[in-house]
Amino acid sequence: MADLISNLAGITSPNPFWLASAPPTNSGYQVQRAFEAGWGGAVWKTLGEPIMNSTSRFAALHFNGKRVAGFNNIELISDRPLDVNLREIADTKKRFPNHAIVASLMVEPKQEKWHEIVKRVEAVGVDGLELNFGCPHGMAERGMGSASGQVPALVEQQTVWVKEVARTPVIVKLTPNITDITATAEAAAQGGADAISLINTINSLAGVDIDTWQTIPNVDGLGTHGGYCGPAVKPIALHMLGDCARHPNVNIPISGIGGIATWQDAVQFLLMGASNVQVCTAAMHHGFRIVEDLLDGLSAYLEEKGLASVQDLVGQSVHRYSEWGNLNLNHQVVARINRDVCINCNKCHISCEDTAHQCIGRYTDENGAPYLKVDEDECVGCNLCSIVCPVEDAIAMVPKPNGLPPMSWNERQAAIAND
Repeated sequence: MADLISNLAGITSPNPFWLASAPPTNSGYQVQRAFEAGWGGAVWKTLGEPIMNSTSRFAALHFNGKRVAGFNNIELISDRPLDVNLREIADTKKRFPNHAIVASLMVEPKQEKWHEIVKRVEAVGVDGLELNFGCPHGMAERGMGSASGQVPALVEQQTVWVKEVARTPVIVKLTPNITDITATAEAAAQGGADAISLINTINSLAGVDIDTWQTIPNVDGLGTHGGYCGPAVKPIALHMLGDCARHPNVNIPISGIGGIATWQDAVQFLLMGASNVQVCTAAMHHGFRIVEDLLDGLSAYLEEKGLASVQDLVGQSVHRYSEWGNLNLNHQVVARINRDVCINCNKCHISCEDTAHQCIGRYTDENGAPYLKVDEDECVGCNLCSIVCPVEDAIAMVPKPNGLPPMSWNERQAAIAND
């Protein structure tokens, strides 16, 4: 069996699967049930001055028969007294000493406020702190959450304040509601953060009821923007993770968050530079026992790859993630249809004819049977046909040698400049 023990900036846990700071980590009862189910760690639902939450507060995007492709949330930080949360954290840590418990924190951007809550929380034995600079709604209107997280100087300053008194590792949770997340990641590192976590939720409106014209969700006839998460945000999270993981001035461990629902998702985040992963929406959708599938799948994958430890995956794909200007523009692939598998549904032909490069033709063989064929001289290798095809392996994208040496856009421009 491969070693699943994870290490994020000195915070160890039995495996890399943590519950993110969210409704599933709202109480000691829930976190203890999660640890019993097999989760390696939990980031406790954000602590601060208790607030009043609204009802209703959740909504979801259902797409093409799939429930909860995306999830919208207007819930705020913990609405339970800090003393109650701290007592439950201490009890949970006593019962599960080998599991990671990280406290998510959010207070006003004032030095004394940060010092006070850090000291109180660390006194009950947490393994680390996560500074919530990502919440996009409710708290942001009060100068906290993403209102701080969108300003690199505020991220750096508040990280410095926390590090002045913190005795445990400090993780800075970043907002994706920003033009360039590496600016705030770099600020967190400059402020002394031991790690960063990303992404927090994306500003969103789940929908509008076309019968009542009410927003979804609505609270007594009014709606507001909320945080968007779930499988739909995974590509955005991977992009931001990759940008931070390859940035030379960030260079601190990363906890990956955003649409992780399967072990395959987790492997992708680890390969793209995450030291561990945090899960929320999938647990809310399916319950804590999904961790069994996550653990079994990851273990089997590591064994199949001949890897001794989950740490052997971390960052292995980062060097493959680059800027468009570095791509080899002379590399060529073309689509090739396997007639033995193709069901002649014409999806590829329609998509190519209407919205791509008109290189798939419909033909009839000597027996009068219809078939589809790609004109490889006209194919630009855009992948659209293979994406829309409903049959696995019916269309393959295959390399087409052209005898040209590798040449990127940057290399081309440099060559032109030197002529």
